Amino acid sequence: MEPNTASASGSRSDLTMGSSLTRVVGFTARHRYFKPDWSPEKNRATFGECTAEPGHAHDYRCTVTVGGDIDPVTGMVMDLGVLDRILAEEVTEPFHGKHFNLDVAAFAYGKTVPTCEAIADYLHHGIARQLPAGVRLIRIQIAEDETLSGEWVS
Repeated sequence: MEPNTASASGSRSDLTMGSSLTRVVGFTARHRYFKPDWSPEKNRATFGECTAEPGHAHDYRCTVTVGGDIDPVTGMVMDLGVLDRILAEEVTEPFHGKHFNLDVAAFAYGKTVPTCEAIADYLHHGIARQLPAGVRLIRIQIAEDETLSGEWVS
């Protein structure tokens, strides 16, 4: 592998290769693992304590990685302010202080169980559709705490 070199203009040729940017945002929300078409016994056997009413809260951490070419003028994969706005609209504003099963239609009882991996999958549609041209969504990780997380990966 050859070392990175600067062009005559002083710009590094490797800066136009694919790179990534990762931002972490947090929110507090409640959820309950429960399928209304199952018996209480089956819910308990499948989900354990996570099926207890009314649900339980987490301080979630959402880690989003986007990729693309680094703009030679700004040195960025994308404008960080734009990414922050997207994450506020798609993650923190709709979820902070909410109960997934009661306040987010996609996770209403009888629909998708609000697991970390299901939340990450749900988020990828809204985030990806708002990214600027040339920027792609690489990964979304939702963590309930330091011991449990789920991911959507492109």
